[in-house]
Amino acid sequence: MAEEEQRRDGRRREFAREAREARPDVAVLCLLIGAEAAGASGASGETGDALADEAQMELDRLAGLLPFGAGSPEEWARAVADLLGGRCGFHGGAADYRRLESSLLHEVVRRRRGLPIMLSVVWTEVARRAGAPVYGVALPGHFVVGFGPPERQVLADPFAGGALLSAGDAAALVAGTAGEELRPEMLLPADPLDIVRRVLNNIRAWASDRPERGDVALWALELAMLLPSRPARLRYEHGRLLVERGDYLRGASELEEYADVVAAVEPSTAQAIRRRARAARAMLN
Repeated sequence: MAEEEQRRDGRRREFAREAREARPDVAVLCLLIGAEAAGASGASGETGDALADEAQMELDRLAGLLPFGAGSPEEWARAVADLLGGRCGFHGGAADYRRLESSLLHEVVRRRRGLPIMLSVVWTEVARRAGAPVYGVALPGHFVVGFGPPERQVLADPFAGGALLSAGDAAALVAGTAGEELRPEMLLPADPLDIVRRVLNNIRAWASDRPERGDVALWALELAMLLPSRPARLRYEHGRLLVERGDYLRGASELEEYADVVAAVEPSTAQAIRRRARAARAMLN
């Protein structure tokens, strides 16, 4: 157990370090999330590292199958869709929302199925390594990829096997998933850390629907807390989850620290949280 804890601590230090790089590597961060999942499930740290290495090699191999310097944004989009969505069968469906593996990059690379955001990470990583002008696009409720500069942008939907999206298609997609109108700022390249936050939020949402998987909720939350500019409320959620899992002392300490943060602006909330912390400590008596 101590050895696995050391491996976990090493992974988390690497995660925090990568997240603070000037240009964080999304693939590395997502693969560290996958290694955390493998370690938490009982697999060894070496296994998690090996899975990450295998995924990186497969992404490199797939990139080598693309024609380097394919041409226009549309030519790039079609070439990547033909390879990944066509020949390799990467896509998603409704059932993928019910699987934790759909949010783990190494599993998505292996299974060739996943959530829109993880399939988009595969698309961007493979295309980028082949020299494509590609980036993720975080549309409300659905993640896609963009090729080329804004004035010549071509959108593709990896969840649908890489189908190209017209402006009308994108507007209909946003209206259907989020009930909003498509705005130009929605089409900007997604920030790498926003992608990682969204991945961790998806994992936490998956776990919240499965109370028996509090272990997954805990490690996903603790990774989210390692990202820069994290919301202060994560500390409250962390304390609450620790208490629910029977770690009363650490949970109470987290709740009290969060209460100190909000006391100046929300004194009544702070008092309620401190009462909850005292109740948690009382469970130790």
